[in-house]
Amino acid sequence: MNTKRTARVLIADDENSIRFVLRETLEEAGHQVTEATSGDEALQALAETSFDLAFFDIRMPGPSGLELLDHLRTIGSGTAVVIITAQNTFENAVEAMKRGALDYLVKPFRMSEVIALTEKALRAIALQREVESLRKEVSKQAIPSERLVGKSPLMLDIFKTIGKVASSEVSVLITGESGTGKELVARAIHHASSRSAAPFSAINTAAIPRDLLESELFGHERGAFTGAVDARAGRFRETSGGTLFLDEIGDMPLDLQAKLLRVLQTGEVTPLGGRKAERVDVRIVAATHHDLEEDVRKDKFREDLLFRLRVVPIELPALRNRPEDIPALVDHFLSRYSEELTGARHWVADEAFEQLVRHSWPGNVRELENAIKRALVLATGDVLAPDDFEFLKDSIPSGGSTSELIGIVRGEVRAELDGPETGTLYRDWITRVEKPLIETVLHHTGGNQIRTAAILGINRNTLRKKIVELQVALPERS
Repeated sequence: MNTKRTARVLIADDENSIRFVLRETLEEAGHQVTEATSGDEALQALAETSFDLAFFDIRMPGPSGLELLDHLRTIGSGTAVVIITAQNTFENAVEAMKRGALDYLVKPFRMSEVIALTEKALRAIALQREVESLRKEVSKQAIPSERLVGKSPLMLDIFKTIGKVASSEVSVLITGESGTGKELVARAIHHASSRSAAPFSAINTAAIPRDLLESELFGHERGAFTGAVDARAGRFRETSGGTLFLDEIGDMPLDLQAKLLRVLQTGEVTPLGGRKAERVDVRIVAATHHDLEEDVRKDKFREDLLFRLRVVPIELPALRNRPEDIPALVDHFLSRYSEELTGARHWVADEAFEQLVRHSWPGNVRELENAIKRALVLATGDVLAPDDFEFLKDSIPSGGSTSELIGIVRGEVRAELDGPETGTLYRDWITRVEKPLIETVLHHTGGNQIRTAAILGINRNTLRKKIVELQVALPERS
């Protein structure tokens, strides 16, 4: 032990072996240990003695570990609490940290973890840790079906961070590759916060043209510009009281970055064509796959806005860096889509599981989700075999035809940039890609729109809308 102080520690767990190894480890390190075999015994010990640190089992006879934690926070105790559980889940991690636990310990654990947590508690006490804002209990919210899944250490750290920041009002910047689940993190923060009953609004700032984006965010008055036949409130005013998720913030034009910064600084929004500013109460969670610090150096992103958005950063790992989460993700997607797409429960064979774990998943969790949906739609049996994921072997490598396609696109775009500016370049190129993509998959499925939507990974209603908008030619049914 590097600390000079002896800690008074309470261990409450109904497993004799857990209490024994904790006591042996802590007493050998010079600490004073009291044991309790139930929540009631722990309450009695807390009433008689003041403890520096407590290890509480999440489930035991009498009050649970979380209930004991709530009791300590209610009476204003400074006892640091570590929650012990055998269930390594998102909900447990978020709930424990949200209620103000010092940390979260999963059985079986190493003794080095116990010593490290004890030292952490003593350092926190010596520094009069400032965690009062984390002691506010928030009503437990239902976790949506589209939720974060993972048991890896990387994801557990993210769950803990979500639990810590949920009850605060600070801005959060989520970074990571496309398809890692940045919007799910934003939704998890919202659902675990005191704003959960208010609106959650998500907007992809890269998918909307600049002029429309300004109106979408800040609103406009009637007649503010050509086509503005009615006034619009805008996302800031529509989401007041809730959480606004700004996806792909790194692609926002610089002039709109300045307007966004002013809204964050003043808490007021002035719609296009308006003269009167209106107060808004919105929590901002932003996300990007860009390196914003590099963009700042290249004058593509405002440094002052970056500071405003990145009060708490959360970096999502790529799926290839947490392969131990793949089985849990597969089970989650099977549970979610089996009945919906096929009307029956499906399973994955062990050989297919191994195949999925070995795949590099350049598209991350979104690619895995779409792969499960595609396999479900095309499978002939209730058990998904390696053959049902044969299409993964045909994935385009990073140095193959993808680079050729990128070269073609860049060449044609440069040629168009030499001509007159139309203001529709982005929309025109998206249309060029979307229409043949949808037509090709429709022909592959013989016009079956349910299968087509599943293969594309989009909603069936979205597919129908695209067919009308793009005037997609439907294949003739034989």
